[in-house]
Amino acid sequence: MFSQREELANLSTDRDMLLDGADLQWSTPSDNSLEQASKVATESGDLAGLSLVDLEILALALELEATLVTDDYRLQNCCLVAGIEHQPVLTDGISERWQWQLVCSGCGTISNEQNISKKRGEYGNCGDCGSPYNIRKK
Repeated sequence: MFSQREELANLSTDRDMLLDGADLQWSTPSDNSLEQASKVATESGDLAGLSLVDLEILALALELEATLVTDDYRLQNCCLVAGIEHQPVLTDGISERWQWQLVCSGCGTISNEQNISKKRGEYGNCGDCGSPYNIRKK
């Protein structure tokens, strides 16, 4: 599986050409590590905002006990939950764990729902006004 490479190639054909000349070793995480990464992302509330490639990269960091170098705040949040090191590249990164909440897009009611690791757009509707919930950082 080379989805990480495909992700880089989709960002820029120039990057893809540079990858051809680099002596990189591409790794695929084990199924166990992917399951562990999914559990971490569910616990942190970030699962809905992560792609399959994000989960693979998180799984590899868990499997290899490696520092995850990323500017993705959701991945950094997962690292904090999992207790693994992360290093931002161009940003300051996050310094503390982010918490998430569901907020009604219509009336602003905040849901008591604790498990918000659902796919985007599938958070349900407000019991007060019927409008869809959105996710936001507390």
